Amino acid sequence: MHFALCTWQVVTRGWVLAADERLGHRIRNSAFPEGLAEFLADAGGMLVGPVLLAALIVWQWWAARRRGGTPYWWALPLTTGIAMALVPPLVSLAKVLTDRPGPPTLGGSGFFPSGHAATACVAFGACVLLLRGAAASPRLWWWLVGACVVFNAGVGYGLVRRGYHWPLDVVASWALGVFLLWGAVTAARVLLRRRGGAEAP
Repeated sequence: MHFALCTWQVVTRGWVLAADERLGHRIRNSAFPEGLAEFLADAGGMLVGPVLLAALIVWQWWAARRRGGTPYWWALPLTTGIAMALVPPLVSLAKVLTDRPGPPTLGGSGFFPSGHAATACVAFGACVLLLRGAAASPRLWWWLVGACVVFNAGVGYGLVRRGYHWPLDVVASWALGVFLLWGAVTAARVLLRRRGGAEAP
C-alpha cells in the first residue's frame, strides 16, 4: 500500500515530490561525513546482505542436519530466500515503469525505487527473522530488530547524502522490503500449518 502510494506520487508528479527534492538537497549538503555515507550506501549492495543471508541459510541447513533434522526448518529460509530473489526484478520493473529522474549529481533517469535500500531491507531483515529461534532471549532478538532498523536508516541516509537517490526512492524501497518480508513470514506460516510444523516467527 505504501509502496503504491509512493509510486503514484512519482508517476503523477504529485505534491510530495517537491518536498522530497528539497529534503534531498538538504541531506546532500549536510555535514554528515562523505566517507561514512559512502560506506553505508555500499552496505546495501548485493555483495553484503544477500551473501550474509545465504551464509545464514547454509548455517541453518547444517545445524538442522546436525540435530537430526528439525521438522520443516526450511520453511522460513525458503520463503525469505524467495523474497530476496524477487527484489532485483521488482525494482528493475518499477524503475522502467516510473523512469524517475535522478539527483543532479548523477542525472539520467530510472532511480525509483532504490535497489540498494530494498536489498538491505530484505536481506538484513530476513537475517533477523532467521535468527529469532537462535536468540538467547526475546530481549536480545528485539535488540537485533532495533539494530537492523538503525542500520537500514543509515544505508538510506548514505544513499541520499551521496546523491545516489532521492529520499522517496529509499522510503518506497523500505515499504517494498517490509511487504516482501511480511509475505515471506506469512507463506512460511501457511507451509508449517499445512504440514503440521511449529509456527514461524
